[in-house]
Amino acid sequence: MTTSRTSSRRPGGRSARVQAAVYAAVGELVSEGFRDTMTVPQVAERAGVNPTSVYRRWGAVSSLLEEVAVAALTGDEPMPDTGSIRGDLETWSGIIVADITRPERIVYLRAMVGAREGTPGKCPCWEIRDEQAAAMIARAAARGEAVPTVAQVLNHVVAPLYHHVVFGLPADEAYAHSMVADVLAMVPARVFAD
Repeated sequence: MTTSRTSSRRPGGRSARVQAAVYAAVGELVSEGFRDTMTVPQVAERAGVNPTSVYRRWGAVSSLLEEVAVAALTGDEPMPDTGSIRGDLETWSGIIVADITRPERIVYLRAMVGAREGTPGKCPCWEIRDEQAAAMIARAAARGEAVPTVAQVLNHVVAPLYHHVVFGLPADEAYAHSMVADVLAMVPARVFAD
């Protein structure tokens, strides 16, 4: 079962408290080394909730783990609006790399990758990054800038950042900015008629 954007909406009241407790429990268990052996009853006990609440909402540990990782990896980041696509992409990629290289985020990211079984379908984390890139690109295009495609940004900026973190390769703001420079070099300059 793959987490949908609908199921990752923020609930209110008791549901929000249960979600926060379960998310915290998953984070603690992952950080304590239980990523591969975690069970729903174990999560429920740590969260102080009934296991049926966890089963009802998430079904399986893999779905829960993915949702928690997505929430951790795509939190309420500000969408940059610097006035240029280069500035927006550099700021955005800097925010991403600063977040995903934090030790607790590395654990979540690797846990999410490890929890995906079989041939993975779409990842909610990727869908969110897709929406963010599309918004920045549309805004820049409306300003008359030459812009890359969303696929170029995802494949040549975002994917390398996540890849480096998952595989323990160096990733920092300078690396993120170099990926932005590479993708912008792919964009043909706009030619305006007189």
